[in-house]
Amino acid sequence: MRKPTILSLMAIAVMVFNTNAQPKTAVENALSPKEQSIITISALTAKGDLSKLKIALNAGIATGLTVNETREVLVHLYAYCGFPRSIRGLQAFMEILDERKTRGINDKTGNDASPIDEAGSKYERGKRILGELTQSQQPETLTGYSAFAPIIDTFLKEHLFADIFERDVLTYSDRELVTVSVLSAIGNAEPMLRSHLTICLNVGLTPEQLQQFVTIVKSTIGKKEAKTARKILTEVLKSKE
Repeated sequence: MRKPTILSLMAIAVMVFNTNAQPKTAVENALSPKEQSIITISALTAKGDLSKLKIALNAGIATGLTVNETREVLVHLYAYCGFPRSIRGLQAFMEILDERKTRGINDKTGNDASPIDEAGSKYERGKRILGELTQSQQPETLTGYSAFAPIIDTFLKEHLFADIFERDVLTYSDRELVTVSVLSAIGNAEPMLRSHLTICLNVGLTPEQLQQFVTIVKSTIGKKEAKTARKILTEVLKSKE
């Protein structure tokens, strides 16, 4: 385990060096090393590739991800790929932290989530956040799958967009990187991937950063997943022109 960890950290160091050597405009449009780690960790957790995930978790800490940020990534993704993958990811992270402690490494815990202002209906809070993310007025009348199964609309608004997105350990853009990474990894979720790639743009991620996201998906989980993600991203970017 030690050898691949060292190799991965060397790869991260080279990546950071190359980023720093690029022209300023390129650096400004590049994903930070922490953001790149969020993508890798999320995709590998969704795939259930625990051996590679452990390497990615070590590399994530090296890029500056705190324990709480990494833990929040692994918690957030359960909403998109389920409790089993999330819990296995958390267990892998626990093993990594224990291994590092035995080597005398004390990792930075980071900030806890701030208390949430629970004034008002949780459903309405979630609806407001969804409106911010999509930059659109949320309809008063349910349609589509929400009308077919209204309880799923309640779960989405109250739990996903209120309980989870209201937590400030990660930014909206961090959470969207987790989301699109998971959706790319699990496959057959193209409509949701399209929606969340659009949200990525809404919360400040640039087309160049999303192109880089696709490149990371390719190197992390494969050409097939990256090809689908690139196709959908191209469609999203064309719709924005």
